[in-house]
Amino acid sequence: MTITITTAPCCWGVDDVSNPNLPAWERVFDEAATAGYGGLELGPYGYVPLDDTLVAKALAERNLFIVAGTIFDDLVSADNRETLLRQTDEICAVITRLPQPAQAAGQRFRTPYLTVMDWGHDERDYAAGHSDRAPRLDDKAWAGMIANITAIAELAQRKYGVRAVIHPHAGGYIEFADEIERVAGDIPQAVAGFCLDTGHTYYAGMDPVETLRRYADRLDYVHFKDIDQAVFDRVLGERIRFFEACGQGVMCPIGRGVIDYPAVKRTLEEIGYHGFITVEQERDPRNVAGSLDDVKRSRDYLRSVDF
Repeated sequence: MTITITTAPCCWGVDDVSNPNLPAWERVFDEAATAGYGGLELGPYGYVPLDDTLVAKALAERNLFIVAGTIFDDLVSADNRETLLRQTDEICAVITRLPQPAQAAGQRFRTPYLTVMDWGHDERDYAAGHSDRAPRLDDKAWAGMIANITAIAELAQRKYGVRAVIHPHAGGYIEFADEIERVAGDIPQAVAGFCLDTGHTYYAGMDPVETLRRYADRLDYVHFKDIDQAVFDRVLGERIRFFEACGQGVMCPIGRGVIDYPAVKRTLEEIGYHGFITVEQERDPRNVAGSLDDVKRSRDYLRSVDF
C-alpha cells in the first residue's frame, strides 16, 4: 500500500470563508509543513487566493504541494449551477498550476482532485447524524443535484483533466447510507469517484471500515477524522448545527477517538488502496492555537500504526 498523508485548512477552523476569525492562509501552510505534512488541500473557495503564481511560490518555499481543491456549496438548487461551474473553472485553473506529487503506483487518478460536497441547507444541518429525522430530496430535486454534480465533474475532467470525487458530508443532502448508495447508482464511476471520510461516515451512523470496503471500486481519495465519543453522544441529543458540534470538540486528533484506525489500515490494504489520505479535524477557528499540536498528534499517531 503506497500512501501519502496530507492535511487540510479545516484543521485550522477554515470552513466558512465569511467567518471573521479565520487564520491567515500562510499560517496554515507554515504549520502544515512544521507538523510534517508534504501536502494539503486548497480549502474552501475564496480562502487561499486564486493566484497560482503567488500560491505556487508559497508552497515551494515550504516544500508543499496541493492535493485537492474543494466545491463546498449548495449542489441541489438549479439556480446555483452557474456559480458551481464558475467555482469549478476557477479552482481547477489554479490547482492544476500548483506543485504536484508524483503519481504512486496503483493510484487510479493523479492529483489534484476536486472534492465535491453539498452544503447550505438548514433543514439538513440541524439533522446531521440523524438519518431517521433528516428530510430527503424528492425525485425532481435529487435529479437536479445529480445533474449539477455531473456538470461539475465533466467540466473538471474535460477542460483540466481533474478527477472529481464526491464527498458525503454531515449536514448535506449526501450524508446517509441510502443517499450514498443512490449517488453510486446515479453517477457512473467514469464520471466521478468517491472521497469517503471516516469521521463523516461514523457521524452518519455507518461503520467506516465496512463503508470503505463497500465502495472500494469508487474510492479515489480518502479523508481521515476521529470522533470524541462522549462529545458525540452529547451533541446528538441537542438541536445543533454540524459545525457548532465541531466547535465543541466532537472531532479530535486521530488516535484519540473512537475510530479503529488499525482496522481501517487493514481494510485499505485488503482493497488495494493507493494514493492520498487527508487528515481533517474541524474546529472553531477561535481555537486555532491548538491546531499545530493537534495535526502533529494526528500525523505522529498515523506513523505509529504504519501509515
